[in-house]
Amino acid sequence: MHRLLEGHDCTTAQRQGWGGLKNGDLLARAEVEFDLFITSDQGIRYQQSLTGRKIAILELSTNDWRRIKAATALIQGVVSTLPAGEYRRLEIP
Repeated sequence: MHRLLEGHDCTTAQRQGWGGLKNGDLLARAEVEFDLFITSDQGIRYQQSLTGRKIAILELSTNDWRRIKAATALIQGVVSTLPAGEYRRLEIP
């Protein structure tokens, strides 16, 4: 994602040393350090309480890199306008 989101500071859970964390703990840690959490976990909105979160959460409908790369402009547009604390699912064509 960091290649697609130039101009933004991006990292991964693995690079942060958070690879083994479950989503609840991962979101709590990310919320302290970041403004936006991007995931392709289709169940995050059902498994986690997203209400009252300070971090924006963007759920991509796929983890297929070719489709994500092809939707770069769409993703960039959402990233630039997603307000803090909002959850949004983005359907990737």
